[in-house]
Amino acid sequence: MLHCMTSEPEQQLGVGTRDAFQRLWTPHRMAYIQGENKPTGPGAEDGCPFCSIPAKSDEDGLIVRRGEHVYAVLNLYPYNGGHLMVVPYRHVADYTDLTDPETAELAALTKQAMTALRTASGAHGFNIGMNQGSVAGAGIAAHLHQHIVPRWGGDTNFMPVVGHTRVLPQLLADTRKMLAEAWPTG
Repeated sequence: MLHCMTSEPEQQLGVGTRDAFQRLWTPHRMAYIQGENKPTGPGAEDGCPFCSIPAKSDEDGLIVRRGEHVYAVLNLYPYNGGHLMVVPYRHVADYTDLTDPETAELAALTKQAMTALRTASGAHGFNIGMNQGSVAGAGIAAHLHQHIVPRWGGDTNFMPVVGHTRVLPQLLADTRKMLAEAWPTG
């Protein structure tokens, strides 16, 4: 029997339903979904990743910049490429509990992050903010962290809106290196 060139390819058993690009496999997100590396309690000794990251090398911890009171780190589960967080070294949950020097340096590193992101990636705008408490959406409510999410005109395509999926074109290690090199020195 001859097969026409336009006939459907044979279905392979065990691979699921053919659906073109309606399904993207992102197994790395399972760690986030299952709460891997999420603290078991409110204390610094309860497995807080923001307390353990500073002990790592910049490359291993994805740290872009270290300050005296706070540091800038890439988000492991970014909304967009270059999604950073500015985090105090001290384990503190509420913005009102920051000291004046911590508050000032958090603001300064936020400004520097914006400059680095504009230089490195040409970001057109930013979403900046922090979720205070788990009811406000904080994934790690016990340790304050401010998000800096770069945005570009047209970056809200069909993937996050319809597919509930984000497409990130660069590995986190490469993004960390690029931003560290673009970080302002003054």
